[in-house]
Amino acid sequence: MSALFNFQSLLTVILLLICTCTYVRSIVPSLLDKRLGKVGLQGTFWKCARIGERKSPYVAICCVFMAFSLLFWT
Repeated sequence: MSALFNFQSLLTVILLLICTCTYVRSIVPSLLDKRLGKVGLQGTFWKCARIGERKSPYVAICCVFMAFSLLFWT
C-alpha cells in the first residue's frame, strides 16, 4: 500500500523527511541555502530543515512516539 493512502505511513515519511533535511543542513549548509531555498523542491527541503531546527523538541517527541507506535501497534 502506498504511503499516501496509509496515514501512519504518511506521517512516518514526513517525519523522516524533516529529520533528514535537518541533518543534511547541519552537515552541508550550502546545499539548502536560504537564498535559493524559497521555491520549488529545494524550497520544500529548506522548509523541512527549518521545521526540524526550530521545533526540534517536538520533532524528537514525535520520533519517539512514532518508534513506539511502529514497534508495538503494527
